[in-house]
Amino acid sequence: MSTTTTPLTPDLAVYLAQVGYQEAPELAALRARTKGMSGSLMQVAPEQGALLAMLVRLMEARRCLEIGVYTGYSSLAVALALPPEGRITAIDRHEEWTDVARDAWTAAGMAQKVELRLGDALGELQALIERGREGYYDFAFIDADKVNHRAYYEACLRLLRPGGVVAIDNVLWHGKVADPAVDDADTTAIRAFNAFLPDDRRVDFCMIPVGDGLTLARKKP
Repeated sequence: MSTTTTPLTPDLAVYLAQVGYQEAPELAALRARTKGMSGSLMQVAPEQGALLAMLVRLMEARRCLEIGVYTGYSSLAVALALPPEGRITAIDRHEEWTDVARDAWTAAGMAQKVELRLGDALGELQALIERGREGYYDFAFIDADKVNHRAYYEACLRLLRPGGVVAIDNVLWHGKVADPAVDDADTTAIRAFNAFLPDDRRVDFCMIPVGDGLTLARKKP
């Protein structure tokens, strides 16, 4: 046992990649294609994709929501974990990146599970609410611009069913949240969100030091 999280050294990261998760060939191919692309650091770590997929399976989720697609690694991981009737609504504004995602979904035979909505995320979330999807989704994943973390979270709480889970990425922000000398807009927004969540009585939550930090919040019944 340990009272703290074991630091992920380079050697331990190699070991984790060898034995820590099962990465589908379609996911590995997408990760290889994305490497070297503009913004490639935005792709989630494979162990984080495995965690999202495990959560979807454990919850027996059928309806999922993603804000921030990039080239589609996390949405593909979730789609592969969903049952045949499962669906994921994926929101992003960048057609160039989501074209890569579309190719990956199609190559994996998952295109029919993904509803891609291109546009401003806050506008698309509001459109889903107006379409009557409040309380509709089982699981949501937020991995978009950080300044709007709180706004995306609030929309997701409306769209999630009671007992549903929202996962928020980048809550450790490469360690910047713990550095008082850093005060750019993204870091400040993430800090504010992290400070707000312990007082939010609508959810149970925990922060997990995987990838760049992932917070899971369960909407209380």
